[in-house]
Amino acid sequence: MPPILVTGLLMGAGYLSGSLLGAIWVCRAWGLRDPRWAGSGNPGFSNVLRAFGWRPALATLIIDAAKGMPVLWLAGAASLSVWSQGLVGLGVLIGHSCPVWHRGRGGKAVASAFGVLLMLATPVALICAICWFLLAWRVRTAAVASLATALMAPLLSYWLVPPMTGVICVFSLLVLARHAWNIRLWRERRRETHEPALADPFDEEDALCDRRELRQQDRQQDRQQVRPQEE
Repeated sequence: MPPILVTGLLMGAGYLSGSLLGAIWVCRAWGLRDPRWAGSGNPGFSNVLRAFGWRPALATLIIDAAKGMPVLWLAGAASLSVWSQGLVGLGVLIGHSCPVWHRGRGGKAVASAFGVLLMLATPVALICAICWFLLAWRVRTAAVASLATALMAPLLSYWLVPPMTGVICVFSLLVLARHAWNIRLWRERRRETHEPALADPFDEEDALCDRRELRQQDRQQDRQQVRPQEE
């Protein structure tokens, strides 16, 4: 079979496997609310962690990281070129980010990118995972950790796995594009001098939702205080 046809078939299989969102399946199995209607609405690891705790979040992380591995293993077994294997991995990430049967409302491809890198560039994946968890623990913001790690991955690949540098650059661009909304939030928050640039909660989008809820509660309290005075 021609390598181009094998690459196309495996890329399609990668898209199908990537479109199986771990957060949705885990929450259904746990009897939890659909993660797309909780917290930030992102069906990913960090939103599940904030909304439902570490156990379903860990299961989500494992599923999202592992779901593309069988297809990538087949790509390696078929002795495809570096860029052909990269296309298969890209199919996994696109499937996770834009699943057709979920109307394109997928995750941000961070956990899936980790699983793809484990198969294509293991040292880069392990170092990026350590850096992500350290940053997330330090700044308490998953988006910052994801963006910093996405920028770091191409540099690590150039140092550790040079043939994969171009492929990993494409993966990083996809992750950065998926976090464009978070970048917009940070710019808006920097204009507000009375609030810090980074919020305490674990996810930036969740923090925005929390702020809206707090404002609504404050308005309700003000209305309750005004009513007795009028009476």
